[in-house]
Amino acid sequence: MKKKIIAFFSLLLVIIVNGQTVRYIYDTAVNPDSINLVSLKHERTFLDVKGDKSLFISENKLIKDSLFAAFRAEDKEDHKKRDKDFKSLNIKKDLEHAFFENYITKDIPGQKVYYYDKVAGREIFYQEDRPLKWEITDIKENQNGYPAQKAVTNFGGRVWTAWFTKDINVSDGPYKFSGLPGLIVKLEDENGDYKFDLVKKIKIQNAFEKPNDPNAKQSTRVAFNGDKAALMLEAGKNRRLPDGSAKGGVNFGSGGHGGMRGGGMGKMGGEREMHQGMGNDVGNFPMRDTAPGNSSLRNNESQNPIELK
Repeated sequence: MKKKIIAFFSLLLVIIVNGQTVRYIYDTAVNPDSINLVSLKHERTFLDVKGDKSLFISENKLIKDSLFAAFRAEDKEDHKKRDKDFKSLNIKKDLEHAFFENYITKDIPGQKVYYYDKVAGREIFYQEDRPLKWEITDIKENQNGYPAQKAVTNFGGRVWTAWFTKDINVSDGPYKFSGLPGLIVKLEDENGDYKFDLVKKIKIQNAFEKPNDPNAKQSTRVAFNGDKAALMLEAGKNRRLPDGSAKGGVNFGSGGHGGMRGGGMGKMGGEREMHQGMGNDVGNFPMRDTAPGNSSLRNNESQNPIELK
């Protein structure tokens, strides 16, 4: 009987641990313009690790998508109703954009990385086909409160320096970076255009999960932009009226593969869901609506994408 009780509680502990998400919060600094000297823009990004899977997402995108999901589920009324909800949540419609408007998921043990985007309301994704080749050095320093070791890799046309700690036994890191014998606590490219600094670690019971799209289109990294363009063209044809004129509407596509974009909308009913998904450590980070019609922002984004090639 005693053995059965021990076995029961051991199983219960496994269930609790596997059901819990550990969120690693990074202060992320981005130089949006590689030509002009501008100040770095800061945003928090999250690496949510649950079991042997992880999700990388920006805080601004998480807020937007949590609110948008609740808005769609609970109310599909006109724009006046939506405007009222914005005021009730005290969220501005002119919100600062999210630098990373994509989901990145990883199978940690298998070192498989998946990149998700959305075009005209339809999800499209690919599996990353460029394995990271790390050069682990003997240099060791304290970085962001952890004893860390230096490693260097070349990825996406940039040379990256990572500092990882064996104190956190998770072979993962921000964006597409993983594969080191410990968690990446600091990451920076050679020009200082992109910087990720681990600032906090929290545990969340009800973490945000990437929405599942049963109609998602699988692509490849090489064909990704072409497939996105085809989806946009298809969506445009579907929006044509019998007389050949175009229907109204907005395409919610991204600013480009490996780039940055953003947007936002809110609903009072989504506040509860939003805070469950983000835990109690969410700051008031603004966002800005950047639908494809906002050409000025798209031009800025394309100037300095995180992946140059």
